[in-house]
Amino acid sequence: MNSAPHNPIALSAVLITLNAGSQLDAALKSLKFCDDIVIVDSNSSDNTVEIATRQGARVVQQSWLGFGPQKQFAVAQARHDWVLCLDADERVTPQLEQSIRAMMLQAEQGLLPDDLAGFDMPRCNFFLGRYLRHGEGYPDYSRRLFNRKLANWSDDAVHEKVELLTAGRHFEKLHGDLLHESAESLDSYLVKQNRYTSIQAQALAARGKWPSVGKMTLSPLVRFIKFYVARKGFLDGWPGLVHIAIGCFNSFIKYAKVRELMSNQREK
Repeated sequence: MNSAPHNPIALSAVLITLNAGSQLDAALKSLKFCDDIVIVDSNSSDNTVEIATRQGARVVQQSWLGFGPQKQFAVAQARHDWVLCLDADERVTPQLEQSIRAMMLQAEQGLLPDDLAGFDMPRCNFFLGRYLRHGEGYPDYSRRLFNRKLANWSDDAVHEKVELLTAGRHFEKLHGDLLHESAESLDSYLVKQNRYTSIQAQALAARGKWPSVGKMTLSPLVRFIKFYVARKGFLDGWPGLVHIAIGCFNSFIKYAKVRELMSNQREK
């Protein structure tokens, strides 16, 4: 899928893993252009570590800290300040590799703006047998390449994001897709989404944010109009419809869970 692994560049690729043996090999092959590949594993019981070692990655064991803190820990293990963060089910396309190579060449030559903290890249999601090219599924810009002196992952336990460490910096966009090759079934996808909405609800409840009925009902509607209609999610066929339907339900159920949690707290 990627170009031949020649002329590795001074860039650290960082991944966190847990029983990722079925996906990891392809991800690591797409990262051969990086001269430093770090795997932070959470005590996998499958062949994850064996695959990582065979592909020349450095493996560090760390018990699970939550998505944001785990990725912060992983970034700290990198040899270079410029880091590329991937998940095990993601792959760098040849076009994206070329964009990254060109950017790193500029960095080596001191041609990047001093206030440039990192880059967003379009992520293309595979869902129910097809790549989504519209709606929520694409371009789904993801902030994965950054200078750790200027930015890092947030502390969020789920839906973590890369944030600036100091004000006055900015991010730019790269060309070329990051492929999200999730091979999970619809059933497992729903299980994961239920877990994510529970974590989000716990975080919101801890902040004391009581969601109104209006927010519960309008949030899914706004999401549907934005992604399915305005951004033409309907062009992705029935997988696009299922994808936005789940997203809208997540918007609703997240706030419902918050109200349940806060109501239980008030009754104690």
